[in-house]
Amino acid sequence: MKSRSIAVNIGNRTIGGGNPILVQSMAKTDTRDVVSTVNQILRLEEAGCDLVRVAVPDIESAEALSKIKSKIHIPLIADVHFDPLIAMESISQGVDKLRLNPSNIQDEEWIKKIALAAKNRSIPIRVGTNLGSFKKKPDNPVEALVKNALDEIKILESVDFNNIIVSIKTSDAILTVRANEKIAELVRYPLHIGITEAGPKEESLVKSSVGIGCLLMEGIGDTIRYSITADPIEEIKAGITLLRSLRLRKGGLEIVSCPTCGRCEINLFEIVKQVKEEFEEVDIPVRVAIMGCVVNGPGEAADADIGLAGGKKSGVIFRKGKAVRIVKEEHLYSAFRDELKKLIESKK
Repeated sequence: MKSRSIAVNIGNRTIGGGNPILVQSMAKTDTRDVVSTVNQILRLEEAGCDLVRVAVPDIESAEALSKIKSKIHIPLIADVHFDPLIAMESISQGVDKLRLNPSNIQDEEWIKKIALAAKNRSIPIRVGTNLGSFKKKPDNPVEALVKNALDEIKILESVDFNNIIVSIKTSDAILTVRANEKIAELVRYPLHIGITEAGPKEESLVKSSVGIGCLLMEGIGDTIRYSITADPIEEIKAGITLLRSLRLRKGGLEIVSCPTCGRCEINLFEIVKQVKEEFEEVDIPVRVAIMGCVVNGPGEAADADIGLAGGKKSGVIFRKGKAVRIVKEEHLYSAFRDELKKLIESKK
C-alpha cells in the first residue's frame, strides 16, 4: 500500500513515508528522578519499544532530559504543556521530539519561537490535540478536533516549519477513528494514533485495538500507543501483538490455541501458559498451535509450524499438520518444548 504520509525523522528512527509503524509508550516515573526513569525506559527497550515520551511539567524535569537521553538507546520525546520556557529548555537539552497540545500555549509568537528553535536542531513537533484542548466540549467534536490541529499546524507552517507529526486522540474509539479519518484527508504529515485514557488493561486492550486496528486497516497511522493504566511494558506488548496480527510486523512467537471445551482431557491452560512464558523472547516468526482435542488439531491448525493436540491423558505433537510423536500427558510439555526448541534452532 502506498504511504499517505511524508517521512519525518525522530532521532535515529523515521516514521511515515512507508516506513514500518513504530510502537511507543510513555514513562510513568517522575522525570526528575533520572535513575528510575532511565531504568523504566531500558525495560521498555527490552520489550521492543521504538519511541518513548516523558512528562516535562517543570524546568527541573526539562533539565534532566539530556541526562536521560545519554543513557538510553531509543528516541526521547518531551511532553510539554502550558509553559513555553519549558519547551525551549527541552529543545536545548537535545530531545528528539517535542509534543505540544494546541491551546495550552496561547501566545502565537511563543509557538513560532519554539518552532524556530526546534527547526535549528531538526527536532520535530507533534501537534497533539484532544478534548482537553477545549474549555467546554464542542457540539461537533470531530470538526473541532480537526480544526484545532489545523490551526496549530498553520502557525508552525507560517515560520516554514514542516517537521510535523499530528495526533488526535480521545477516550472514545469511534470519535477518534472519525477524527483521524478526517485529518488524514487534509494533511500528509505522519499520524500518531491511539485511544487516550483508555482505562485498565482489559478495557484498554479492547477499546484501543478497535480504534487503532480500524485506522491501520485503512492505511492510517504511522506510530501507535496503547494507553493502559498499568506497567508501560503492557502497552508495548499490546502494540507489537496488534501489528503482528495485522501482518504489519513480522517475527515472534504466535500462539494459536483453542478455548477448550468438554472434549479436552489435558491441562491445556497450563501448557499454553508455560509456552508463552518460556518462549516469550523469541523474535523469529514461529506459529505454534496448542489444541485441546483432535477436532481442532492438527487439521484446524495444519498451517502451524508446530503444534500439539490433546487426547485421552495424552497428546500428539505435529509439524505442518503431520503427526511426529504421541506422548503421555505427564511428558507432553517437556516433549513439546524439546521439539519447539529444535524448530527454533533450525529457523535461526
